[in-house]
Amino acid sequence: MDIIKIMASGGQLTPGTRQELPQFTVEELRAAVDEAHRVGLPVTAHAHAAQGIRNAVEAGVDGLEHATFWSEDGIDEPGDMIEAIARKGIVVGATVGLVPIAGVTPPAAVLKRMPFVIANTRRMQQAGVRVVAGTDAGISPLKPHDALRYAVPRLVNLGMTAADVLMTITSVAAKICGLAHRKGRIAVGYDADILAIEGDPARDPGAIHRIRAVYRTGNLITPSS
Repeated sequence: MDIIKIMASGGQLTPGTRQELPQFTVEELRAAVDEAHRVGLPVTAHAHAAQGIRNAVEAGVDGLEHATFWSEDGIDEPGDMIEAIARKGIVVGATVGLVPIAGVTPPAAVLKRMPFVIANTRRMQQAGVRVVAGTDAGISPLKPHDALRYAVPRLVNLGMTAADVLMTITSVAAKICGLAHRKGRIAVGYDADILAIEGDPARDPGAIHRIRAVYRTGNLITPSS
């Protein structure tokens, strides 16, 4: 599926970026959204800044990545924006999934804000916003390409049940990505992408780390492949 991603505000990885500031006006974002929708493409906005989030929501985006409400000194109060995000059915890709590595921590600016980001994301989940796992996998040793499995306890912490979490990272994710017709479930005609683990992750979230086999389109993926 093709999708348009636009930077409603910046991020930590670009030197000199002021991610607490919006990068586009509502009118500019709306022009991008209207044009994308005209040809049948959804739009998701990378948005940390509170004003960047507001601009993206007003412009009619389909998704928000991060949605941290980042300010110069901390995290802004979302105000009426959580209700607006829920009302418009905008999907929020929460930045979850962090691998614990001794002596390695996220940037100080992120650590300082993390409790408030978690609290706001929990408020979104409780308000009925569809929150999914946007891991930022691959950006650092703390976020390797299999970071998704480390998102499970964080999603539980947001208020989801273990069953909700399993659906969020499988069938719900597939639906949002436009792949629900062939991925996210084990069913006849689907791609047979299967993670075989030891234990019941609905009862023991830690079981997701006890991986015994990985299949992609029905083919066993070995450690050397």
